[in-house]
Amino acid sequence: MSFTCDDTYVYLDYAATAPLTEEVAAAMAPYQVGGRDTILVNANANSLHTPGRSAFAALEAARKTVAKALGAARPTEIIFTSGATEADDSALIGLAQGAREVLRLKGALPEKPHIIVSAIEHDAILAPAKKLESLGFRVSRLEVNAQGFVEVRALEEALCVDTVLVSVQAANSEVGSIQPIAQLAQVSHDHGALFHTDAVQALGKAPVDVGEWGVDAASFSAHKVGGPKGVGVLYLKARTSFEPYLLGGGQESGMRSGTQNVAGAVGCATAVFDAQSLQEQEAARLRQLRDYLYAELTQLDGVDATVEVDPGSFDFLPNIVHVLVKGLESETLILRLDMLGFGVSGGSACSSLSLEPSHVLKAMGVSTDRAREALRISMGRYTTQDDVHRFVDAFKKACTWE
Repeated sequence: MSFTCDDTYVYLDYAATAPLTEEVAAAMAPYQVGGRDTILVNANANSLHTPGRSAFAALEAARKTVAKALGAARPTEIIFTSGATEADDSALIGLAQGAREVLRLKGALPEKPHIIVSAIEHDAILAPAKKLESLGFRVSRLEVNAQGFVEVRALEEALCVDTVLVSVQAANSEVGSIQPIAQLAQVSHDHGALFHTDAVQALGKAPVDVGEWGVDAASFSAHKVGGPKGVGVLYLKARTSFEPYLLGGGQESGMRSGTQNVAGAVGCATAVFDAQSLQEQEAARLRQLRDYLYAELTQLDGVDATVEVDPGSFDFLPNIVHVLVKGLESETLILRLDMLGFGVSGGSACSSLSLEPSHVLKAMGVSTDRAREALRISMGRYTTQDDVHRFVDAFKKACTWE
């Protein structure tokens, strides 16, 4: 069975995944053909022969591009992964266990090393945090305010002498709140803790520079910025204590075993470079569309903005609009809009099949009933003004559908 959309369908779920860009497709094209002769570009990058060295050169060129685009000090701080989920899992577990080992060698290991994550993290952070609890760590889940922000003072109060790691998402994938990462990282370091951020949603939408942030590790995903699926990046600051999550052949400087996806790395590098290059102008354009949608949707009876986003605000992502539609559950509204030719979501794509209301909204104090009425509209590079104008008309129809 196949499902197709005609050319009038408007995709407004960029926070879930972005369409592959023309530039990325062109960069990956040499790696997408088959046959005997393609081994020159599709060889194992760890082999010593000519095809292997050619693949290795392409891989390292991609690594340099990503490092420069993200503000890393050196290419070796970039580790290619199978996606942001692996990058998040690797960061949390690898940093926590690495920090514990350092304390053990110093003879200063506490009974239960302490980890802090925010309550509105993606499940790719919350799940490994729970796993670490079973491995002898104590985990605190930092509450946020009603607008989805982690307050620096709250982190300061949660830190203690036993804290070894803090992880806070740079920008929330549901309501779009952008956290003060540089401040949070500094506070963590002042207390002797490592700091990691899941920067998946921030990339290409808000300023991202791992060097300026001062973080020890950060996670990214190619497909959120027009790159291929199945490729991610873990930035790991040089000389940071870390125990590899995937073991085996010792690829990626021993930090992530497994034969590298050279084609994916090339596509990822192109996507990251373009996202960073276009970030300022794209954010300005999307911010206008976001503000228009909030103004138009919230003037309708029963439609409330989940968070208070002032026109022109830089505190929230420029591409996400999140509303609560009284009397209509998310699934109903999503399906109605889909039938009208518009693709939106109720929140994180990773939990879209769950019947439970969003843990993000619950952490922000939204009631269970209201959380089930959530709708997320997320835009991107190919979203036009005409698209959002048409969406407003469709939204009005979907809300009054008898």
